[in-house]
Amino acid sequence: MDRLRQISQQLTPIQDWPEFGAGDTVKISYKIKEGSKERTQVFQGIVIQRRGEGPSETFTVRKMASGVGVERVFPISSPFLENIEVMKQGKVRRARIYYLRGLTGKSARIKEKRSFTAAK
Repeated sequence: MDRLRQISQQLTPIQDWPEFGAGDTVKISYKIKEGSKERTQVFQGIVIQRRGEGPSETFTVRKMASGVGVERVFPISSPFLENIEVMKQGKVRRARIYYLRGLTGKSARIKEKRSFTAAK
């Protein structure tokens, strides 16, 4: 298995994305091909999970669109990913926050991590 993993890592280059995890709000820009045309679409939402490792790693992002929950799974090594921008870092105590699926409104909010800076 280790040999297979090494070969797959050599064949699939992994881009250097910012650090993010479950509970973080991210903005993902990805390319969509429609016939001969190509455009960039932005998907902004909360990361529900990260799964896998290396080139086969994926992450799931959830957002609310017109009161309906929309989830999308992105492969981390996809050539269609253009940019990942971390908007907020959420404070959660789970690696997979599926419980958000059952929550709506204010109860579906996630607290933001507080960052402490050194005072002079």
